[in-house]
Amino acid sequence: MIKAQRGGKLWLLSVLSAGLVLGAQTRTEDRKPITIERAPQRVIKDQYPSFSAVAINPDENMLVVTDENLFQILEYDRRENTPAQARLSEPKRVISGPNTRAEMMCGVYIDPVTKEIYVLNNDTQNWLPVFSRDARGNATPSRYLATPHGTFGIAVDEEKQQMYMTVQHQNSIVVYPKQAAGEEKPLRTIAGSDTQLEDPHGIALDLKNRLIFVSNFGNAQISPPGSSGGRRSADTYGKFEPPSITVYPLDASGNVKPLRVIEGPKTRLNWPSQMAFHEPRQELFVANDADDSILVFRAGDQGDVAPIRAIKGPTTGIKNPPGIALDVKNGEVSVASMGTHAVLFFPVTADGDVKPLRIIRGGPANQVALNIGNPGAVGYDTKRDQILVPN
Repeated sequence: MIKAQRGGKLWLLSVLSAGLVLGAQTRTEDRKPITIERAPQRVIKDQYPSFSAVAINPDENMLVVTDENLFQILEYDRRENTPAQARLSEPKRVISGPNTRAEMMCGVYIDPVTKEIYVLNNDTQNWLPVFSRDARGNATPSRYLATPHGTFGIAVDEEKQQMYMTVQHQNSIVVYPKQAAGEEKPLRTIAGSDTQLEDPHGIALDLKNRLIFVSNFGNAQISPPGSSGGRRSADTYGKFEPPSITVYPLDASGNVKPLRVIEGPKTRLNWPSQMAFHEPRQELFVANDADDSILVFRAGDQGDVAPIRAIKGPTTGIKNPPGIALDVKNGEVSVASMGTHAVLFFPVTADGDVKPLRIIRGGPANQVALNIGNPGAVGYDTKRDQILVPN
């Protein structure tokens, strides 16, 4: 009796379920898709490039800068100086388009022999595309390498033909053969809690003393001893640390401790981004993004030390500088000033609130860049009547 009643209830439920499904299908079939083409009332978008990374080949007077806003690679003559009355300087060539596999480009390198251009994607693509000296427009890379997500800085040991890259989200450094392509794996990786790699961005090499310098924003991932580690590990947790510069042997691998660390309030580090090492002067130049400055440290500095020089102030024109490059031959440092659509040039000995030697502008003078890069959301502040855009 009880079994019969249970069976009846199950049969009734199955009939009701079938009816509901049939009804839902009928209603769905009755609906016709509607395409609404409606232009937005207004658009907030910067029409000019946001310069992020910069590289120089002085023998060819070749300056290459990446643009995170319009997804472009632009080449200028490094001697260009945009006239004050000009709207901007036109580049000698532009590489851009869907075939390039290049979007949010944070790192760039020029091969000193072939003049090939290596660019690092950061947020939206996981490729390192390489372009020939003559590539332009919507060019297909001559080769490309699959890289971990979130690469930022690149430095190359030409003698050993090896590329060093920082990986933000994995708190690591990966080293590849310079000619690596496709799905080739890294030769070695520097990663782990002992490394003190904490959201690494810039990277520079001292080949004379066989050292790696890495700039860190300070977003640490802590894994207990014996843990498998990694962002997705259950026992890994995050921690905010001060910004820093960590130093390693050139052949370092695995969970290795830094030889020394530059960190503390005297350093003035605040979002330290790309770096460049001046080997003859034994000086490390740091693009200090959030402080609108360029900091210079001695190669052997460690601890809470003040920079020996700092280029900073309204006369410099520096605003949110993520990129930097050294021209040892001509005694200059070039700065990608994302906040002003410009590349600025200073003597390597510059200090304080100094005027640039010259400026290459990608947009009108005195026009502040919007700095919208890969916005993940949008909010509205009703009290202040402001649109909030996290990047």
